[in-house]
Amino acid sequence: MTQPSNRLLLFTAKLGYQTRSFEDAAHKLAVQLVYVTDRCHQLEDPWGDQAIAVPFETPEVAAYTVMEALRGQDVSGILALGDRPAAAAAYAARGLGVRYNHPAAVEACRSKLRLKEVFRDAGLNVPWFRNLPIDPAPEPVLLGISYPCVLKPLPLSASQGVVRANNREKFLAAAARVRRLLKSPEILATREANLEQILVEGYIPGREVAVEGLLTDGALRFLAIFDKPDPLEGPYFEETIYITPSRLPESVQRAIEKGARDAARALGLSHGPIHAEFRINEDGVWPLEVAPRPIGGLCARALRFSPDGASEPTGLEELLVRHALELPGWNLSREQLASGVMMIPVPSSGILEGVSGEEAARSIPGITELSITARLHDAIAAWPEGSSYLGFLFARGSAPEKVEHALRRAHEKLSFTITPRLPVEHPATRRMTKQGN
Repeated sequence: MTQPSNRLLLFTAKLGYQTRSFEDAAHKLAVQLVYVTDRCHQLEDPWGDQAIAVPFETPEVAAYTVMEALRGQDVSGILALGDRPAAAAAYAARGLGVRYNHPAAVEACRSKLRLKEVFRDAGLNVPWFRNLPIDPAPEPVLLGISYPCVLKPLPLSASQGVVRANNREKFLAAAARVRRLLKSPEILATREANLEQILVEGYIPGREVAVEGLLTDGALRFLAIFDKPDPLEGPYFEETIYITPSRLPESVQRAIEKGARDAARALGLSHGPIHAEFRINEDGVWPLEVAPRPIGGLCARALRFSPDGASEPTGLEELLVRHALELPGWNLSREQLASGVMMIPVPSSGILEGVSGEEAARSIPGITELSITARLHDAIAAWPEGSSYLGFLFARGSAPEKVEHALRRAHEKLSFTITPRLPVEHPATRRMTKQGN
């Protein structure tokens, strides 16, 4: 009888935060980890990891490249980190005969418009919505736009470009700002589809939560419900604190779980991790998004799993590797301690020149880790143009309230020096200016 392969494909962006944690998990489990990344294919293995270079902007081409590179080799599992890699992973899984989500389901998750259409057609709670081109500038009066509303670029993630507008003047200003973002060189370089369109939808009041889950042949197991204690009311929607277990009433948590099952079923997702976002108000549970991937960045470190509370805990990455390869231990329960993460917000756009207060932040009781991921002297962008945080704070404690308190106290100790970014003058403009003088 042929022994099953222990080869796992990990589709991930070339600069992903989580890759080291997956490397550690794979080494511990004696798993052969094969990276599939969007690095330049013309570079010959610059990091020495033998990664397969693919173009994530064309997922079917990426999948073909992977199948050609692995011709004749067995693959037992596939995981993807990020929205773009997930689409390529879905097509590759279909070609390799590996359990994963159907490409159509993953493609639906990538489009904010398609998500809303699927949720609406399934009878889930959705606000009014419509798709608009960014050129010419939309006139809200003619389009019957009501307020407050939210403008969202179709392909972007992490709340990048998402803006609330409370009246016509703010709508026009928000539309112009989103248009500038979508036409920026950085965004155009991604080659994402639908960069010329925005989604406009009614604003949903209420509290926001996140759900981390794991699908096995369509059955959804809940790993955590995260409370987001900071109000996300706009005009921009930069997330900050996630805390689990949730402090919401048990009945509300069960309603959230039902909403997550309904949303995943409506999309046709069937296998692997999901990360979902919901709004909760007196009218019920409103799905905002469901992504076929684990929680992003370093936030996964807020989740640990243990069989009895006494053994060495298992991280989310190891749990996902075990699940993808059908190894024992993928169904461990989350540890009993409360835990949380703060994605350290960006107070203003500019150049990060200095960070202070790190030791004081680490000394706060309950704080387990501080990681500053932004690099000194690099440009950083605040929301809505931004999509990356200054770093991450982690805490654990006997109760969610203590975890939240520790995160807030530690954040107060940190100080960031950010200087304005000087405008770059085009050489031709500089020559004309000199000639004029």
